[in-house]
Formats: sequence, C-alpha cells, structure tokens
Amino acid sequence: MMKDNKANILLVEDEENLHETLKLNLEMEGYEVTSAFDGSEALKKVSNEYFDLIIMDIMLPEIDGISVTESIRVNHNEVPILILSAKNSGSDRVLGLKKGADDYLTKPFNLEELLLRVDKLIEKNKKLQEKETVGDSYEFGNNRIDFKAQDAITWNGVHVELSKKEAMLLKLLIENKGEVVTREKILQVVWGYNVYPTTRTIDNFILSFRKYFEEDSRNPRYFHSVRGVGYKYLEP
Repeated sequence: MMKDNKANILLVEDEENLHETLKLNLEMEGYEVTSAFDGSEALKKVSNEYFDLIIMDIMLPEIDGISVTESIRVNHNEVPILILSAKNSGSDRVLGLKKGADDYLTKPFNLEELLLRVDKLIEKNKKLQEKETVGDSYEFGNNRIDFKAQDAITWNGVHVELSKKEAMLLKLLIENKGEVVTREKILQVVWGYNVYPTTRTIDNFILSFRKYFEEDSRNPRYFHSVRGVGYKYLEP
C-alpha cells in the first residue's frame, strides 16, 4: 500500500544487513528513507532535514542512540523516535523512554510489528500537528489579512500584496497563537520539502511582517523570534 504524501523516515542503524532489510521494507511500504550509520551522522541529518519519524538503534558508533535522542529533545525537536535495542533489560527501555523516545522494540523483532508501530507513530504525530484553521481572513490590531487573496490592509491603511509563502507562514503562526512554532514545523508546512531554509530566510519573513503590521517594528507586539527555537505570534 503506497502512502499519500510520503512520510520521511531517518533510519539510524550501523548493522548493514539489518539496515538494508529495514530500508527496503520501509520503502516498499511507501516511505522515503534517509540512512545514518552512527550517532553523529544522525544528529547532523536531524539538524538539516525534517523527518516524520526516526528509527534508532541504541548501540551506535560515536554517540549512542539514547544520547542522540536526548540531544534531539534538548533542541525542542518533537519528531517521534522509535528505539531498537539488542538489550532486553527493563532499565534500558525505561531510560530510552525517559530520555524522550516514543516507542521501543527489542531485537530480534517481528518486521510486521515494526511496520505497524511506524505507521501508528506517524499517524499520531500527524493528528497532533493538525491545528484548528483560521478561515480565509483574519483581523488583529487594525490589520486585516485575506489569506485566499494573498493580500492585507495594514494598521495605517496601506494595501500589501503577500507572496504565497508569506500568507502560509502568517496563517501557520496565527493558528498557533501564543505557541512557539519551530523552524522544523515552518519548513514542513510552508516550504514543504526536506532541506531547511536558513534561519535567516525565516527571519527575513518575520522582519517583513513587522514592517507591515507593527506600529513600532523595533518593539514588536505581534511577531516574535524565540532565539534558537522558532517564532511566535502573540495578541497582546
């Protein structure tokens, strides 16, 4: 069964035969699979790309899977993580889950079970990310945005045409009012591909929004950058 809208999975496993078998089976299920064979390679890929799920072995060269998981969570990345372990000890499982893994499988495992768990985690993650939508237009302060027409009337009566990405980013921030929206999330929704735009690209969008919609762009009321994490829209 092919998935609509292929989910992107990072597979972190240093044992080559198992890696190839898993990759092949995941691809046959319709997933896009990116490979990493050690912990530091995994962290590098996570910082450059968006993934819908990470399948991670615990025993990895360079940095072990538990430390990689911990590091991903410290950076506020909520990507679902399924840990694979050759150790069948309860303490290992607890540690993995404590450090932020979402699920855990012990080797040797049943392939069918792995695929079911992968599917469940990806579906659950999708549901969590679907926020209520704001409709075609939105007003705040004396600004009015028309998302459908991709234009806005600003607080001082100026008409602004918005690019498609500007309209999408505005909508995303407003739908998550009061919450920090991460670069990863912005990339997934607005850019819709896997390689991240630089933080500066998104910063420039935020600067434009301040120029359009803030009475004092140096002291923004609505559009805020949260250093190292993401961006948020606030209504004072």
